[in-house]
Amino acid sequence: MSYNLSNLLYLITIVSFVLALRFLSNPAHARRGNQIGAAGMVLAIVVTWIKVGSTSWWAIALAMLIGGGFGAVAAMPLMVALFHGVGGGAAALIALAELHRVLPEPGAPTVDVSLGITLSALIGSISFAGSMVAFAKLQELIGGRPITYAGQQFVNGGLFIGALGCSIALVSGVQDQWLLWVTILASLAFGVLFVLPIGGADMPVVISLLNAFTGIAVALGGFELQNNLLIVAGMLVGASGTLLTLMMARAMNRSVANVLFGAFGQVSEAAAAVAAGDGGSVRSASAEDVAVMLAYAHKVVFVPGYGLAVAQAQHDVRQLADLLEAKGVEVSYAIHPVAGRMPGHMNVLLAEANVPYPQLKEMDEANPEFSRTDVAVVVGANDVVNPDARNNQGSPIYGMPILNVDDAQTVVVLKRSMNPGFAGIENPLFYNPKTVMLFGDAKASIDQLIADVKPL
Repeated sequence: MSYNLSNLLYLITIVSFVLALRFLSNPAHARRGNQIGAAGMVLAIVVTWIKVGSTSWWAIALAMLIGGGFGAVAAMPLMVALFHGVGGGAAALIALAELHRVLPEPGAPTVDVSLGITLSALIGSISFAGSMVAFAKLQELIGGRPITYAGQQFVNGGLFIGALGCSIALVSGVQDQWLLWVTILASLAFGVLFVLPIGGADMPVVISLLNAFTGIAVALGGFELQNNLLIVAGMLVGASGTLLTLMMARAMNRSVANVLFGAFGQVSEAAAAVAAGDGGSVRSASAEDVAVMLAYAHKVVFVPGYGLAVAQAQHDVRQLADLLEAKGVEVSYAIHPVAGRMPGHMNVLLAEANVPYPQLKEMDEANPEFSRTDVAVVVGANDVVNPDARNNQGSPIYGMPILNVDDAQTVVVLKRSMNPGFAGIENPLFYNPKTVMLFGDAKASIDQLIADVKPL
């Protein structure tokens, strides 16, 4: 394949990525955006496959078969952190391979090439290691609470300065591969220690930031390989990830620095007990009682959270909503920007269940509606509906905008138990006199509600 033809086909791929982002900005066209982006990626892979030639044809085919098979089987929203991390790791490996290739050649690598190699290795390694920790927290393989220790900032600073120093030495002309190995190892350690002190409730913001890191690392890899497609695609990911990070931090009324270095969720026992210390009691209800509330309501708002994702109850919630609408009930869904444990988690799940897009209400649109809502059904959400964010200055989430479900006439909370949410913060909403708790697995509870609403 000629150089001009491959660049033309890469240009088509670049255009498809830009169009994909454009369509993804609107939920009604998001599916089409995914399809356009996927088609562009297939074209890019085919062009690259042909350009490489027969020397690595079978190796590429085997890698695609293994990776594609794993992705097809394992793909789910919580895997986003893992997939982003793999991209950063790939960028670091490419940097290592490129340095190994260029060092034996006559003359030292030019500054632009060596700079691209070192920055790609450094940023890609941080993204990979940090994403693995984020994934482990999302999967609850390690605790969601911040993991801190004395002098952590000094350790992190020392690792980063060490990695940066080796990178500067390489760029300045020192021809030793071990410097890049040290850069990668120090960056991997920094990535782990960078994410460990961040609470699980902040994972959506962190994942978005690590996604931006991966995009930047990939773009730098494009400079190493002189590949315009990688440069443009990486910068699109880097720019969109950065904007999403800033938007989500703003939605939480916090700065990105506070998210990264504030150890949110590291709560003292005294602060954690404030919510339950007012002498309030918890009222539980049966599915039959809740079904009566829903069937005879004028307006019902579902508030999804991580519990919905764990139970995979999105299709059941949609079925219950359809049943209520058939009885003349007005139904909508209130979506908090950081509900769940990944960017856009609830939007993805509800779109999967084919919930009509006009029924999805973002926080600013949903909050004024709660005052005229008969029943707000909280499905597995905790921190995004916690009134302490408004009322308790001692709470770690004070000042964070929340969904004001306590303005509804009645609040029904579907929850497995009274354990605090992923951030480990007690929620006074559960003790509110207008709140009733429906304990159990979200999917089983929704299925029982469907059975009880039908005959009413």
